[in-house]
Amino acid sequence: MSKSSTVGQVISCRAAVAWEAGKPLVIEEVEVAPPQTNEVRLKILYTSLCHSDVYFWEAKGQNPLFPRIYGHEAGGIVESVGEGVTDLKAGDHVLPVFTGECKDCAHCKSEESNMCDLLRVNTDRGVMLSDGKSRFSIKGKPIYHFVGTSTFSEYTVVHVGCLAKINPLAPLDKVCVLSCGISTGLGATLNVAKPKKGSTVAVFGLGAVGLAAAEGARISGASRIIGVDLNSSRFEEAKKFGVTEFLNPKDHKKPVQEVIAELTNGGVDRSVECTGSVEAMISAFECVHDGWGVAVLVGLPHKEAVFKTHPVNFLNERTLKGTFFGNYKPRTDIPSVVGKYMNNELELEKFITHKVPFSEINKAFDYMLKGEGLRCIIHMEE
Repeated sequence: MSKSSTVGQVISCRAAVAWEAGKPLVIEEVEVAPPQTNEVRLKILYTSLCHSDVYFWEAKGQNPLFPRIYGHEAGGIVESVGEGVTDLKAGDHVLPVFTGECKDCAHCKSEESNMCDLLRVNTDRGVMLSDGKSRFSIKGKPIYHFVGTSTFSEYTVVHVGCLAKINPLAPLDKVCVLSCGISTGLGATLNVAKPKKGSTVAVFGLGAVGLAAAEGARISGASRIIGVDLNSSRFEEAKKFGVTEFLNPKDHKKPVQEVIAELTNGGVDRSVECTGSVEAMISAFECVHDGWGVAVLVGLPHKEAVFKTHPVNFLNERTLKGTFFGNYKPRTDIPSVVGKYMNNELELEKFITHKVPFSEINKAFDYMLKGEGLRCIIHMEE
């Protein structure tokens, strides 16, 4: 096999490097070192752009770290494995995930948590855990990693705990979107809100994550799915994801939670908040029915964000929950989400609105910055 010729060797390949904040990525020739202990080197076939990549590339409000290789939603094939890696081998199909599962810590051993102590997402770290060094370099100068994945490169090195081994028959150009945003929204509904068949669900924010939450409600058999967004042009697209009614808070004089309560005879059974806006969080909590209503927070707020609500809302038996990556454990649970797609329970094609070759990766950033479409698939092979 020709693959063996690269094992243990430095691989030269193309990567899209961010040299400074907010400047277009540059396709460069980079050297990718072999995987060290508990690491895996993989060939990325497809990657997609998620809002988090743009947020950290813009470097607004967090420690800027450049030059860096972004990217964390992707699908690829294992090229080689480092020492100590037993559950993956060359040729395996994998989805890299921005958070991980070491399988040893208290969180990993808990049935309730997916927030691994060792591999929990760390946006400030630009190096590998085993030796504190980067596996990427250009002419000997290190290029930093991003959330342990750095998928905007033809080859990347990832900790074994951040790789979900999936069915090799699953099309990587579709299931790659499950490695971040779609699983986050889907799991928020299926694993945390858990709406019963015939129930009513409100979803705040109809971007990719919110529509994945709506898809979860559709799969659960919700009778009404109310989409809430400040952009009314999103409603038509949202119908494909099971959204039955649309509310734009700007169209109403009273708070949207009161409008929802009137429409639903006292409130929805479940709500999922996917915007990160404090106002939306309050509305999402206050719009659920007393006695049994559950609201789930998904969206990432600004650092200084705080919100207020009356304690009586809790005393009247409403529940407020939060979730991280849809409460999925990456290695244990993501393969079964891919299974849902393969069994035609979950539709992914409708999330993919654009496709570009790797050489045109900056187009994907343009689409996202203009708010066009949902997911743009970047194919590495031109």
